Amino acid sequence: LDYCGKLVKELSFKIKYYYLMEYNDLSIVIVTYQSESKIFDCLKSIPKNIPVFVIENSNNQEFKKKIQNDYKNASCILTGANKGYAVGNNIGLSQVKTNFALVLNPDAILDKNAIQNFSNFVNNNPDFWLLGPGNSQKENYNFPSSNILEVENLKGFGIFFNMKKFNKIFFDENFFLYFEEIDLCKNVKKKGGSIYLDRNIKIIHEGASSVSKNKFQELEKNRNWHWMWSTFYFHKKHKGFLISFILIFPKLLSSIIRSIFYQITQNKEKRDIYLSRLSGLFNSIIGKKSWYRPSLD
Repeated sequence: LDYCGKLVKELSFKIKYYYLMEYNDLSIVIVTYQSESKIFDCLKSIPKNIPVFVIENSNNQEFKKKIQNDYKNASCILTGANKGYAVGNNIGLSQVKTNFALVLNPDAILDKNAIQNFSNFVNNNPDFWLLGPGNSQKENYNFPSSNILEVENLKGFGIFFNMKKFNKIFFDENFFLYFEEIDLCKNVKKKGGSIYLDRNIKIIHEGASSVSKNKFQELEKNRNWHWMWSTFYFHKKHKGFLISFILIFPKLLSSIIRSIFYQITQNKEKRDIYLSRLSGLFNSIIGKKSWYRPSLD
């Protein structure tokens, strides 16, 4: 009888813990920019009792009204301008009052068991810093039988944060696009923090689809500009200017040669892409901020 009593007590505690974890100790942050075609599928996949902070990188009042009318657990904050992934997530994470947070892309959908499996992970690994879903990497990792693996980096479309490990500093806001999550993970590792993948947690991600594709060329120019800017900035931050310049020089030379070639052959679209790459790299080398913004209005 004593054993049964202890078992019932332990089971009751676990049920209570999971309930609190699932509905009262996790918040979700979603940064959006012209993501109306994707965000609503994402929101539908989130349990209604989990607080959600949608950070919209514009001043779209209609978008905010629709979000907050349709989803009572969601708050929408308008930044007034396209401030990027890092700034948007920092704004959202600063609103979080729970012990855990999930940074989620608007084109990502939670598996029906994702939150419960996250609860299970926390119960067994309370000291983690960052956690990603097991399907967030293309590499064929050799997972142990526990399905949990410590890693160096995570993909940015779905990252769980142990908020107690961070002192209000999350993403480097110098990044506008690309390398933010790699930089975050590197900083965590420098502090001796742990980063995991859990194959039991699944988040479906379409990838590169959170913004309408009706302006493909502008999106390509934007991606290439910021990829080059962020590449050099990231390496300079962690390795110094000289080593970074040596690493990036082949890309610099390639961008110059290809820009000239496509100018001569009158291929305007490809010329503009490589001019964007060259501009992003040049601006990063001379220390200018990541200023380029796509024109998608």
